[in-house]
Amino acid sequence: MNKTTVFLLFCFCFCLPQGKAQQLAAFCGDDRIGIIDLDRPDDQPVDLIWNWNIKEVLPQLPEGYDKYLYPLDECKFVDNNRKLLITSSGNAALLLDIATKQCLFYAKTPMAHSAEMLPGNLIAVALSTHPEGNSIELFDASQPEKVLFRDSLYSGHGVVWDAVRNQLYALGYSELRAYTLTKQPDGNPGLTQQHAWIIPVTSGHDLVQINPDELLISGHEGVCRFNLNSRTFCPFEPLATTENVKSVNYNESTGRLLYTKAEKSWWTHHIYQENPDKCFTIDSVRVYKVRPAVLQTN
Repeated sequence: MNKTTVFLLFCFCFCLPQGKAQQLAAFCGDDRIGIIDLDRPDDQPVDLIWNWNIKEVLPQLPEGYDKYLYPLDECKFVDNNRKLLITSSGNAALLLDIATKQCLFYAKTPMAHSAEMLPGNLIAVALSTHPEGNSIELFDASQPEKVLFRDSLYSGHGVVWDAVRNQLYALGYSELRAYTLTKQPDGNPGLTQQHAWIIPVTSGHDLVQINPDELLISGHEGVCRFNLNSRTFCPFEPLATTENVKSVNYNESTGRLLYTKAEKSWWTHHIYQENPDKCFTIDSVRVYKVRPAVLQTN
């Protein structure tokens, strides 16, 4: 990583003014992770200000992890944009420090599609396949590979922590679940299911929170909103009928819509953005999901 890149990341992670629109996004696919500048001029190519091959982390992992890190599925900014929480359909979840590229957490977890940081340094992972049945798993970020809790969830593809309600929302093939953090009899953290709703877009692909009261859910037939107060679904008009949206993100304050959709089997070379209307081409990488950086709150 050169001095210019380090400086840009320092400015982004620690100096982003309050109220400024999201500018960066992380993407991953195959064995590559990248951070791109969303606000480049229309006539300029995508600016990869951070680009890494996940295989470079192997010296920090136990022997044999090379077979678990491909293909990458989701790459999510956490801890005020200082870290990346990464899942691999090849059966792994990782927590990576952006500035140092140090691997802070790792776990073998079958067909991991999405992960989320929870209070208490916990990590929840949604899986689409597990020998004991599809599931959602819970880890302590300071204890690599130790599963604290597991619950059945058919074809898990998304997890989101709602700090307002202190609930974890998990998306499966046909349902959305709400969990609360609890303690198990052995004293370890666990999850207790509180609610479950059948989603109107079967084959759930992605789950994000766009404001304190709404989630966005993408699936095979399109994208819908879920209101957490009324517990009702309605179409998300910009993508209501767009099939196979792989990842979806929406910033209500700017109107920026950022998404990927399956074009060749389950992957694409494109990242779509509206407001302004752009399509980024990521050469030689089969992109799965893209995630915008989180605005600073301190």
